[in-house]
Amino acid sequence: MLGAVTLLLVYQLVGEVIALAFKLPVPGPVIGMLLLFLTLLARGSVPDGLRDTANSLLSHLSLLFVPAGTGVMVHLARVADEWAAICTALIGSTVLTIAVTALVMRALMSRKGLS
Repeated sequence: MLGAVTLLLVYQLVGEVIALAFKLPVPGPVIGMLLLFLTLLARGSVPDGLRDTANSLLSHLSLLFVPAGTGVMVHLARVADEWAAICTALIGSTVLTIAVTALVMRALMSRKGLS
């Protein structure tokens, strides 16, 4: 597991170096993830150690929401001041997402002749 975590961190570091060296507007971890994906595609498979480590990390993914929840609690007064804009953005983006999903599904179904 230590080797797989090291591999993930090395890819993240390489992504950070590339992002900083070329002043790219893309975060380094995203570039590192893309490089890892391309490496795994070229290899044709995922090593068992990396697969197990990734599954272990994904099983604890909910822990990453703790800092966000803490941030909301720290800035609760600001959230209270801007609740109308936040609710409008949440409701609007939800409605827009549902509408776009429905349109894409309708287009794909008609393309397959299922409508």
